[in-house]
Parts: sequence; structure tokens; C-alpha cells
Amino acid sequence: MTDPIAPSLDDFARLAQEAFDALPGPFKQAAGEVVIRIDDFADEATLAEMEIEDPFELTGLYHGVDIGRRDSLGPAAEPSRVFLYRRPILDEWCERGDVGIGELIAHVLIHEIGHHLGLTDDDIHAIEDDAD
Repeated sequence: MTDPIAPSLDDFARLAQEAFDALPGPFKQAAGEVVIRIDDFADEATLAEMEIEDPFELTGLYHGVDIGRRDSLGPAAEPSRVFLYRRPILDEWCERGDVGIGELIAHVLIHEIGHHLGLTDDDIHAIEDDAD
């Protein structure tokens, strides 16, 4: 028996890219040039800004101006970014035990791209509920 090894940051990046590549064409096209970044955890400033004390509570984050507000604000100063946080995602994956790591990464990625498209958490949850 081999010991299971947690996916590395590079493994996560590969799985996130595979999830992005598998998105339906119109959704992927709407996401545009969003940058996907993998970190172990959100940085202290981000956690403080979001008033999150436990870094394991944040699995992903969209940072940027959503597409719906861009025209009124002019060009974005920075590229839109989706952060996926490896350790909290791994923690959730281990706790749940009912979903593959690739599927969980895809779920978090799609959720954050939803924010890039201007959807709220409530909008995203309603779409997910309709899909189930």
C-alpha cells in the first residue's frame, strides 16, 4: 500500500486548468482573461479585510471588478484573479469524503468565476440548487 500524498500547488494548478478547460464554451468565453492563482492560504490582509479568523474557512476568492461593472468604471487597473486556497480545499475534501479533489477544485473555481461574472453568492447557490 502506498501512502496518499496531498496534491501540491502545481497539482492544484493543473486540476484548476483542467476544470477551466472543461467549462462550457460560453461560460469560459465570458470568464475571459481571468488569472487563476493557487496559494496554500489567503494572506493575513485578505483574512483581516474579510473578517475571517480561521484561514481554513476561505477556500477561494475572486479579486477584481466584475464584468457587469467594468464599462461604468473604465478599464480594470489589474487583471481579474481567482484565488484557490489549497489547504482549506484539502481540509474540506478530507472532511467530506464524498467528492473527488478535482470535482471540489472545479466547484470552488466555478463559484469564484461566478463572482467574476457579477453573480452574488445567493445567485450562485440558486443555480447550484437548480442543477441538483
